[in-house]
Amino acid sequence: MKYWNETFETMPQDQLRELQLVRLKQTVERVYANVPFYRKKFQEMNVGPESIQSLDDIRRLPFTEKDDLRNNYPYGLLAEPLSQIARVHVSSGTTGKPVCDGYTHNDLSMWAECVARGLAGIGADAHSVIHDAYGYGLFTGGLGIHGGAERMGASIIPMSSGNTQRQIMLMQDFKATVLTCTPSYAEYLGETMRDEGVDTSALPLKAGVFGAEPWSENMRKNIEALLNIKAYDIYGMCEICGPGVAIECPEQDGLHFWEDFFYFEIIDPETGEVLPDGETGELVITTLTKEGMPLIRYRTRDLTCIIPEPCKCGRTHRRIARLKGRTDDMMVIRGVNVFPSQIEHALLETGYVEPQYQLVVTREGSRDQLEIKVELKDDFNLDSINALEELKAKIEHEVHSIIGIKSKITLVEPKSLERFEGKAKRVKDLRKI
Repeated sequence: MKYWNETFETMPQDQLRELQLVRLKQTVERVYANVPFYRKKFQEMNVGPESIQSLDDIRRLPFTEKDDLRNNYPYGLLAEPLSQIARVHVSSGTTGKPVCDGYTHNDLSMWAECVARGLAGIGADAHSVIHDAYGYGLFTGGLGIHGGAERMGASIIPMSSGNTQRQIMLMQDFKATVLTCTPSYAEYLGETMRDEGVDTSALPLKAGVFGAEPWSENMRKNIEALLNIKAYDIYGMCEICGPGVAIECPEQDGLHFWEDFFYFEIIDPETGEVLPDGETGELVITTLTKEGMPLIRYRTRDLTCIIPEPCKCGRTHRRIARLKGRTDDMMVIRGVNVFPSQIEHALLETGYVEPQYQLVVTREGSRDQLEIKVELKDDFNLDSINALEELKAKIEHEVHSIIGIKSKITLVEPKSLERFEGKAKRVKDLRKI
């Protein structure tokens, strides 16, 4: 199955823009009438529903920040009465008051449509067995994939995260054809299967859909080799609708953003100015059909760019490049912006280490120090001092060439760093700033 909804997935760009404008006007009218927070912000900026006459007029509207969601927790941004809210989700990885979202039945249907499109695009259909190892519950991952799989009629194994041995057993017994989870957990599953002698080439597993954290191209190659699959990136967040906002197609060249449901912009994170296609900046999303909690120009803090060229797959919805990182997990070390994904790429270029690492940032006096702990591969000769020193020097050179600063490289034994069943926690920032 190439398309789930060919009419919309291949809609000409001019028709998509017309549809977006109609839906944008409806959304602005909805929040102005029903959400006091937005009505107040619009009035402060002297804009209203009548201000939107073209898609470019969206730039007249205010941004929405994550703190706005926290400050209006839990129900302050709902555009529908609570009696119309079918489900509430809460984001993962937050401290203090969480970020939450309310979904009407129509919102859940839209979300399932997005996921079904993505699953069909990577080859899934009603005959597929989808092993869903994203976390279920308040986190959007598990239930988001679940809804899309049900929409397309696939068999869904609602495994949730954790219990790796049971995951592997059920993948084998239930003959899973598609795996969904975080990329770091997919990698861990692959490593465990390899170490236990599981022949992944004998499994019916064909594809994996991985998201919830940035991951490098080298990490993709490693997962594909470990699990003998094609690995696809998926994007979403609790505030918008969880996984399914955008997903890769078989070309694996950027993630198609479902533009009939969302309007996206790339801005300069410092100035807020909209950047031209091809330039990297912060992704900003406006929901176009959300009923429960519509968001206007939501600053995601994710860094990417718009790929302007048409995709060979035939879908007309524009693509974003795979995430470079986030503005809020970006480390500033000695005045240099550093992203874990950059360092991961450098480490895997050496070929002698596992894709397991930890970044430890400290401050000695007034100077930042970066230590990178890296796991060696099982077959590396730990008794060879010269080989260890040569590898450390090579890694240090690779990292320096990419991020521009020197770091301390610490080589550790295989399987000695902590594994994560959800999002990998790669950074320990111990600076007292």
